[in-house]
Amino acid sequence: MNTVYSIGELESFLVAILVLFIGHSVNRHVAFFRKYNIPEPIVGGLIVATIITVLHFNNISLEFTLSMQNTLMLMFFSTVGLAASYKLLLKGGSKVFIFLGIASLYIVIQNAVGVSMAAALGLEPLMGLIAGSITLSGGHGTGAAWAQTFSEDYGINTLEFAMAAATFGLVMGGIIGGPVAQRLINKNNLVSSYGVGGNHHKDHPDLVTYDQLEEDRVTAKSILEVLFILLFCVAGAKWIGTLVATMDISWLKMPDFVYALFIGVVITNITEVSRGYKINSECVDILGTVSLSLFLAMALMNLKLWEIFDLAIPLLIILMVQTVILALFAYFVTFRLMGSNYDAAVMAGGHCGFGMGATPTAVMNMGALVTRTGPSPQAFMVVPIVGAFFIDIVNAIILQGYISFIV
Repeated sequence: MNTVYSIGELESFLVAILVLFIGHSVNRHVAFFRKYNIPEPIVGGLIVATIITVLHFNNISLEFTLSMQNTLMLMFFSTVGLAASYKLLLKGGSKVFIFLGIASLYIVIQNAVGVSMAAALGLEPLMGLIAGSITLSGGHGTGAAWAQTFSEDYGINTLEFAMAAATFGLVMGGIIGGPVAQRLINKNNLVSSYGVGGNHHKDHPDLVTYDQLEEDRVTAKSILEVLFILLFCVAGAKWIGTLVATMDISWLKMPDFVYALFIGVVITNITEVSRGYKINSECVDILGTVSLSLFLAMALMNLKLWEIFDLAIPLLIILMVQTVILALFAYFVTFRLMGSNYDAAVMAGGHCGFGMGATPTAVMNMGALVTRTGPSPQAFMVVPIVGAFFIDIVNAIILQGYISFIV
């Protein structure tokens, strides 16, 4: 008989913080994790998820109450928007479209690999799309949506496969991003234009680094002001999402975090142009880093690893091949086409994150890198904008093309 224990909201929040402490402690004592910048939420989250999996197979289930998880994600993407002043957007605007082209090309390759391998292994070709961009570039939400479509239109039950594939991708995307980027940085002797170490905020007051070790000079008042702005972005994003759903405006229907990001962009640029109020970038930095870390800790400690164990061997083979191909693509193609410089290396690590998992995984990979190797504001602007907004649209178009060809 399976015994279920429901963990309260406060206790679940404490476990999320404990996940980060565990990850930090393991990274500090294990040279491999430290050398290749494996993010702390990945390390701590997998340890806790493994413990929960062992309990699951002993008929003990833990159910966490994580009502803050979505709010923390929206807060983080709000900070990405607040860090994107029009000066930065003008400076890196072309990079957004170059990276979008690279990511779009990879989605075509990702689905070609999935479909061809599925056919070779004797599976329904549509299953290859599940082990392709539906779950790997799209994540759990996209996987669930397409699984419902496949069930209704083609009579294929793929929900369990979709959830397992998305979970696999989330983990592997966080694992391979750091080593790929670190290898590029070391091999090409790349350095951040802002330098490594030191107090970046002192030399560059407007810089948002997402560096966990950065020394920030903040006050209670400035933290409260920025927290108010972030929560305004969160509330605004939810309000817009509800309005779009109520009015059935399909062309405006996007994930809430996209709305939060763009509300942040609007606010930061209004304040910059009007010069009536200056948003404290150091507070944005602290709150963004904290909210991202806690969100990812919650996501990873809640992973059901046994879904991966249930994954059919052919699909597991496809996903392992997808992991290797993405690592090679990011290393040889993304890096070179994005300029073969430090920012390009950080973006290559980010591409591993959202090419296999999700945009927060991409940012987590980049955050682990810049903590050790120096700021890359261009990467933190380009990757989230493409991953949060454009890629879902491109993914849907490419998937429709593949489905019409297969069916």
